[in-house]
Amino acid sequence: MTIEIRQLRMICAIAETGSITRAAARLELTQPALSNQLQAIEKMLGDELFVRSRTGVVPTDFGRRTVDRARIVLSEVDSLFGAAGRPSPSNDPLHLGCAHLACVPSIVDRVQEGRLGQSVMLHVESSAAVLADSLSRGRYDAGLVANAEGFEVPLERPVTTRVLVPRYPWFVALAADHWASELDQVRLADLDEESWIGPPGADDGSLATFRAACLDAGFEPRIRFEAPSGGARELVSRGYGIRLVEPTFAVPEGTVVRPLEGDPLVARLVVAWRPDRLTREQADLLYQDLAQAYLAHVADNPVFHRWWNAHPEVHPIL
Repeated sequence: MTIEIRQLRMICAIAETGSITRAAARLELTQPALSNQLQAIEKMLGDELFVRSRTGVVPTDFGRRTVDRARIVLSEVDSLFGAAGRPSPSNDPLHLGCAHLACVPSIVDRVQEGRLGQSVMLHVESSAAVLADSLSRGRYDAGLVANAEGFEVPLERPVTTRVLVPRYPWFVALAADHWASELDQVRLADLDEESWIGPPGADDGSLATFRAACLDAGFEPRIRFEAPSGGARELVSRGYGIRLVEPTFAVPEGTVVRPLEGDPLVARLVVAWRPDRLTREQADLLYQDLAQAYLAHVADNPVFHRWWNAHPEVHPIL
């Protein structure tokens, strides 16, 4: 028996909502119908995909791997059969929105080479909600969007998406002489007395996920500083505070990066574009360029490099 596209959408909806009831409402199904479908899918695959938690359901290790691959398959299907229409030729620059990532310089290098047939104007956004809204309203033509798990931002039609990295963990950056710097991994709950450095901007995306993860670990984070990535580097190295960093963060002198036990903070990267602004061929070229820009920085963080090599299921399809 072969699993169907609609069944892939079901398991992704359950993973994204953390609840069979909420997933059923999203899919316009009854809760018993979705539960029966999930049981049938698990029987077909030969293992459990989800287990109950005090807040809903969470993926098993097998379920997480399955959802990662399902997201890639669905994004490829949606990209192939996305909204029709061919944009008119234009000499205007392509307005590309981008999450605040360490690979931004490489993105500039890649997309400015002219493979898209037009110049590119890059807009770096600290807020995932603002980036999504700008795409939906047509202020940006395309974007690289980071969706924190549990706080995914909606992308309205006609925006089309294709998954670049279906799941990646966030890490914690500490001063080299911090008590946790000698550990292989750090429990988030053990950082309850720490001073944190938070990114400036709206309390959405990674910041909201961070607060929620800390509350799940039993504490309210004490955010002592708000600073952009560059401004926070010396604050960390001099021991004023610790902060979350995305995986491709290049570790500066005086700082160490450690994984959080159990990956309590995860996100995914999607390439999004408006088919009334980019042709499908241009969208494919953009995807390839963004993938190469991201891959060029995987080795910058040795901890992430090891994680990446151990999880080939999340690698982009090139």
